[in-house]
Amino acid sequence: MGTMSKRALITGITGQDGSYLAELLLDKGYDVVGMVRRSSTVNTERVAHLADSVELVPGDLLDQASLIEVLRTHRPDEVYNLAAQSFVHTSFGQPVLTGETTALGVTRLLDAVRLVDPSIRYYQASSSEMFGHARQVPQTEDTPFHPRSPYGVAKVYGHWITINYRESYDLHASSGILFNHESPRRGLEFVTRKISHGAAAISLGLADELRLGNLDAKRDWGFAGDYVEAMWLMLQLDEPDDFVVCTGETHSVREFCELAFGRLNLNWEDHVVVDEAFLRPAEVDLLVGDSSKAAERLGWKPQTGFAELVEMMVDADVALLEGSPRPPG
Repeated sequence: MGTMSKRALITGITGQDGSYLAELLLDKGYDVVGMVRRSSTVNTERVAHLADSVELVPGDLLDQASLIEVLRTHRPDEVYNLAAQSFVHTSFGQPVLTGETTALGVTRLLDAVRLVDPSIRYYQASSSEMFGHARQVPQTEDTPFHPRSPYGVAKVYGHWITINYRESYDLHASSGILFNHESPRRGLEFVTRKISHGAAAISLGLADELRLGNLDAKRDWGFAGDYVEAMWLMLQLDEPDDFVVCTGETHSVREFCELAFGRLNLNWEDHVVVDEAFLRPAEVDLLVGDSSKAAERLGWKPQTGFAELVEMMVDADVALLEGSPRPPG
């Protein structure tokens, strides 16, 4: 008989990373189960093209019984916890909800793994936002955390509780400290997608200005499609560990604007308006990572450069907007 195919459970499968990870695992012959919340509208557009290949099951990080049920029913070999209240700006307005999902949700899921099947390999989506007001540049696995948003604080909790379960219960639990990663599937509320979509709309005459917050914020931006491979590689290691995943390059929001508008032969300065409504109460100044440990231990390196990423996003948004009907008026 042939070997049984591995099964993976992805929480947050309807998000950017979940959809790319599902594709990667399906390519590797996995059975993929995706956990989705029961809500009045289920947003599955990112995985619509995988509908025949992926099984979507109800479950919620706020409800531990639902997590135990999903694990018992589907018996995954690997669990990737990508679900979270993941938008930094929202976390200031909904700090308690952010803590319930992004922090305590991790404990509920790890505890469900411990109870149902401690041999499950677990991946935790940690974040460069944990570094926040960074103590050193670039940031590595050993850089102290100083989060600057309720989201960052919640991610620090999720990171340490994952280490705690690994050390206390010998779980194969790893964390990927991922720096910003973008794609044409990024949500429209995130600044990169806001820029690519805004530039596309302006080039097609559907808008005339784009309102942004801090143009001087600097980030280490990579392509989500590259980063999900690092997640998978972590769960193939004999011993679990934590890894920074990044490009090691830093770029400002202003540079992103220059490239995005430049792709469409527009001058960004003619269209971008700085709006204080988009400034954060506390800003992260400079995030740039060092992923040499991932290169050494996982054999992982990013494949997609910054300009290539910006152009991919702009081109996708032009195609998206050209395919949609123009607003009336």
